[in-house]
Amino acid sequence: MTKHRLAAAAAALSLALVPLAAHADLAVGTVAPDFTTQGALAGKELPVSLKALLGKGAVVLYFYPKAFTPGCTLEAHAFAEATDEFAKAGATVVGMSNDNIDSLKKFSTLDCRDKFTVAAASPAVIKAYDVPLVNGGKDTGLANRTSYVITPDGKIVFAHTDMDWHSHVEQTLAIVQKLNHEH
Repeated sequence: MTKHRLAAAAAALSLALVPLAAHADLAVGTVAPDFTTQGALAGKELPVSLKALLGKGAVVLYFYPKAFTPGCTLEAHAFAEATDEFAKAGATVVGMSNDNIDSLKKFSTLDCRDKFTVAAASPAVIKAYDVPLVNGGKDTGLANRTSYVITPDGKIVFAHTDMDWHSHVEQTLAIVQKLNHEH
């Protein structure tokens, strides 16, 4: 398959996912479900625990459908570019999808640019965070594009679901900067 055809197929897949999303996320004020899973940072596998992350400060937990698809790649680039701003505001960024660990290791380096952790979202985690991507009433097994901001006490203070990746970084960064300014 030529590069042009591959790019066209990837773009078509990305566009095909847009109408599949159903608005679903946990309500602001809800305690974020705890989880422990495997993840990757800079190509290296590591354990990821929400409880441990919250011990360091606020967490921006963003779910995305599939590594290496156009929208997910662009979103990862945007989060990578803003990682220092999130850190200045006292927040850690973690991306989650149902990709396998080998894919996450590659994605953490190539598209997350070694800047933040990506972690494996099991079906149980996707369900707990109410982010299944649904097509024709059926669960696809993928996560919907949803971003949460979780305070160190484990409460969700912001939830945003939109298959268009553009607003996720801007909106979550504004929330963590506001939280940092208030404290």
